Amino acid sequence: MSIPRRQFLKSAGIGIAAMAAGPAHAWESKAPDDPLGCLVDVTRCIGCRKCELACNQVNALPEPETPFEDMRVLDAKRRPTASAYTVVNRYYPGALNERGQLTPAFVKIQCMHCQDPACVSACVTGALSKKENGTVHYDASRCIGCRYCMVACPFEIPAYDFHEALTPQVRKCTFCLERLEEGKMPGCASICPTEAITFGRRSVLLGLARERIEGDPARYEDHVYGEHEAGGTSWLYIAGQPMAKLGFPAVPDEPLPRRSETIQHALFSYLWSPALLFGALALSMKTFAGKHADKE
Repeated sequence: MSIPRRQFLKSAGIGIAAMAAGPAHAWESKAPDDPLGCLVDVTRCIGCRKCELACNQVNALPEPETPFEDMRVLDAKRRPTASAYTVVNRYYPGALNERGQLTPAFVKIQCMHCQDPACVSACVTGALSKKENGTVHYDASRCIGCRYCMVACPFEIPAYDFHEALTPQVRKCTFCLERLEEGKMPGCASICPTEAITFGRRSVLLGLARERIEGDPARYEDHVYGEHEAGGTSWLYIAGQPMAKLGFPAVPDEPLPRRSETIQHALFSYLWSPALLFGALALSMKTFAGKHADKE
């Protein structure tokens, strides 16, 4: 029995209305209560790249083409890659020294280990997960290489390793998970000669950040990057210049999975959306077949 176009559209409209009237699926945060994290004080960083060296050694990454002692790499902006989980960039945000010369600022970049990670929400196989200790963990055995995590990350962190043709992997900072489980600090935090990286519980780090800002307002901008961005991150930053001048992206305070998961739940309540989609496809095919038969 054929279904007239008008009747189908009417049914589709009823279906959409029913979907909208269905029970709401409230989004639930998966953020741990007080995870481990790191506070990076940009005003203390001297750009020595010791953190890059420690990261390379702890994760057994390939030796870089340019030695860690060669500071010429700071002449160009870099992003983390499959063979470098953290990098340091140099900026000239406008501050002058006593001689009137521009003073550089150095910024360490790595996975932010978000409280509610967009990459975890986007991962269709559960290869990425948020641990109670704060790490965003990657399980290569469950990865299918879809790279949705790379698209979802607001900080553009995950990289793809193409060197192993049969077993390509998504690569990023691991937060030195094995070291954390042994009660040790991440490699980068343990080696920093100026203590620009402080490791601890997120709540304690936020308190320390506020203490430094309030204790020396001339030195610091009144902004703890990562306190609210993307719903909060385990890596936090304070600096003497606006974050926008130091390469930090402007991301919303709302956790990104709140938007995507809410939309998904609304669309697929009671399977209305798939049913309407397949119904529309069936109608299109039937209409096309009818027109083709009339021409013959």
